[in-house]
Amino acid sequence: METSKVRILVVDDYEPFRQFICSTLRKRPELDIVGEVSDGLEAVYKAEELQPDLIVLDVGLPSLNGIEAGRRIRKVSPKSKILFVSQESSADVVQEALSLGAQAYLVKAHAGNELLAAVEAVCQGRRFLSSSIAGQGLRNTARNHDVEFYPDDAAFVVGFARFIKVGLETGGAVIAVTTDSHQKGLLQKLREDGVDIDAAIKAGTYLPSDVANTLSAFMVNDVPDPVRFFEIAGDLIATAARTTSSGHVALCGECGSILWAQGNADAAIQTEQLCNQLAKQYDIEILCGFSLSSFYREEDKQVFEKICRE
Repeated sequence: METSKVRILVVDDYEPFRQFICSTLRKRPELDIVGEVSDGLEAVYKAEELQPDLIVLDVGLPSLNGIEAGRRIRKVSPKSKILFVSQESSADVVQEALSLGAQAYLVKAHAGNELLAAVEAVCQGRRFLSSSIAGQGLRNTARNHDVEFYPDDAAFVVGFARFIKVGLETGGAVIAVTTDSHQKGLLQKLREDGVDIDAAIKAGTYLPSDVANTLSAFMVNDVPDPVRFFEIAGDLIATAARTTSSGHVALCGECGSILWAQGNADAAIQTEQLCNQLAKQYDIEILCGFSLSSFYREEDKQVFEKICRE
């Protein structure tokens, strides 16, 4: 089965460097350059016209700088991922670029060694920063890691169904790590809400996963093993990302809630900490659901507060 190509728009006003980018990208048969432009305003028009999967975007552009061009592109071509390539390496510029929703920032001086790695990371739903700026202490601009507390199973299903529906309707893929009973409730609720969830399952854009099996795969001696956790999560995210043109992935689950209900509060908190790291590494939204019925003892309040902080 032939793998679909990644359609790329290259934007840089310095022709020799633009040609270098194109020639480097053409070394990979799965990358398809659908357009080249040298102007910020033209980049916005081309992005709207072509709706590329990825835009390699310079910051210093005539008529409209790359940051403002990127901001406008997010509106006219929201599914396009943005990889900034620039001579500029100041933390403020990098932060502004990432804050508008870019997935990667590459310093031109390192493009020879890092361009293909950056493109690969972005296509897999991961953030990429050039080695020279990766340690600048940038604020986390990854997508959200949220927690919601539900009074009962019915509320849990409604909350998760809402999250899944939004993820699918915006053209992304959704991973749901839940109990079997919650999964059945979700399928029923999503169908009632008009979501063609059966088609999503067939297309691979909705990936249900059993929470007990997932926990058994990354827990070692009642403690989450970080290596196993990131291997399992990384494989799931990569699989989900390949099913969408945007590569956007959302993940909802109740691992922490199950661990807490089993009396393993420390493991629940550690799992939330691992989810924080996951949100920093990948371009994803994470929703962790907890049952409020688990927090019923006076001594549980501290754990409740810790989970909220994480």
